[in-house]
Amino acid sequence: MGRLARSFALFSASLKVLRAHKALAWFPVLAGISGLLVAGAFLTPAFFTAHVQAGNVQPSAGTWVLLAVCYVASAFVTIFFNAALISQADVALRGDGGIPGVGAGLAAAGRRWPALLGWAGLTATVTLLLRTIEERLGFLGSIVSSLVGLAWRLTTFLVLPVVMLEGAGVKPGVKRSVELFRRTWGENVAGSAGIGVVGFLLSLAGYAVLLLAGFLLGGTATLFACLGLAIVWTLLVAVFTTTLSGIYQTALYRYAADGVVPGEFATVDFGAVFRER
Repeated sequence: MGRLARSFALFSASLKVLRAHKALAWFPVLAGISGLLVAGAFLTPAFFTAHVQAGNVQPSAGTWVLLAVCYVASAFVTIFFNAALISQADVALRGDGGIPGVGAGLAAAGRRWPALLGWAGLTATVTLLLRTIEERLGFLGSIVSSLVGLAWRLTTFLVLPVVMLEGAGVKPGVKRSVELFRRTWGENVAGSAGIGVVGFLLSLAGYAVLLLAGFLLGGTATLFACLGLAIVWTLLVAVFTTTLSGIYQTALYRYAADGVVPGEFATVDFGAVFRER
C-alpha cells in the first residue's frame, strides 16, 4: 500500500468512526463558540483600555495584560475541547459498546483542567517564541521557525491523549509523547496529511461552486450571499477535519502505547505506517 493509499485509508477509518458517533463533531463546534466568547470578553475591554491618538492606537499596560490573558485563554479553550473530543473518541474506539457523550467529554476534560491549562500556557509560549524568531530573523527566521515548529508538532502530537488517557501532567506528558514518537513512528503524519488534503479539496470545491454561482447569477446581493455561504462552508469543513483529526490522534495513541489497532482501523496496515525505530 503506497503512502497516498495509506493516508486515504486512515482518513476513511476516521470517517467511519465519525459516521457511527456523530456527537463527536459537537466538540469543535463548542470550541468555536467558546473561542468567540473568550475573544469578546477580553478584546472588548482591551480596546477601551488602549489610548487612541490621532487615529493611532497605543496599547496601555492593561491592554497588553488583557491581550496576553486572551491569548492563553484562547489556547486553553481549543485544547480543552480537543481533550474532551479525545476522551470520547477513545470510548468510541474501545469496541466495548460504550457510547460517547458530549457531557461525559466535558466532564473528563474538566477533571484534567490544571494539566490542560499548563499545556495551553506552554504551547502559547512556544508559538509566540517561534513567531518572534520569524519576525526578528526574516527569511532565515521563517526557515528556522518552520523546522522547529514541525519538530515540535510531531514530537508533541500525542501529549493530549497521554494527559487525558494516562492522567499525566504537562512535563511527563511531553516526555511520554516523545517516547511514543521515537518508539513507533515513520509516516506518522500520514493520517493527518490525508485529512488535511481532503479538507483542502473540500474547501476548494466549495469555493469553486460558490464562485461559479456568483458569476452566473450576478448581482451584489448574490455576491454577498455567496461570500456568506463560503464562510459557513469553511466552518463546516473545519469542524469536519478537526473531529477526524482527534479520532485519528486517539487511534494512533492506542497503537503507539498499547500496540492495539482499533477495529475501525483494522484494514490499515499500522505496522507499515508506523515503522519501528
